[in-house]
Amino acid sequence: MKTKFCGVALLALMLCGTGALLYAQGPGGFGGHGMDEHMAALLNLTSAQKEQIKTLRQAQRAAVKPLFQQLEQLHVQMLNATANGAFNQTTIQSIATQEAQITAQLAVQRESLKSQIYNQVLTSQQKATAETLRQNEITQINERLQHQSQSGTETPAQ
Repeated sequence: MKTKFCGVALLALMLCGTGALLYAQGPGGFGGHGMDEHMAALLNLTSAQKEQIKTLRQAQRAAVKPLFQQLEQLHVQMLNATANGAFNQTTIQSIATQEAQITAQLAVQRESLKSQIYNQVLTSQQKATAETLRQNEITQINERLQHQSQSGTETPAQ
């Protein structure tokens, strides 16, 4: 029973991860248009810089398109493998492993794009701002983790 629960939990996690990646791809590629505009405003990007980033994104879009197609195919395989409540741990594990490998490739591609933007497009001042934003994000994540660990260790009142 515990194994079945873990398998279902893994399946749910993988499906959420796949959905999040597909959502993150959005209409404008990684991050979507909303994130692009938000970051452009925070970094005070020029029109020329926005065009450079657009060109880099378009080049990457061609590279990651097959990966997203593979994820979609794996999603269909997972749906077929679990139809009518079916559960075969070996099959599910195989599909989940393939999804994880593609997700890792997409993460590498995303970080490669960020690096290209940072090194090829941003000015020194914009790099400093980007670094401040990155440090703030790390701080927020650490604060959430600390809060979660503290709330997880507290004994409920009786």
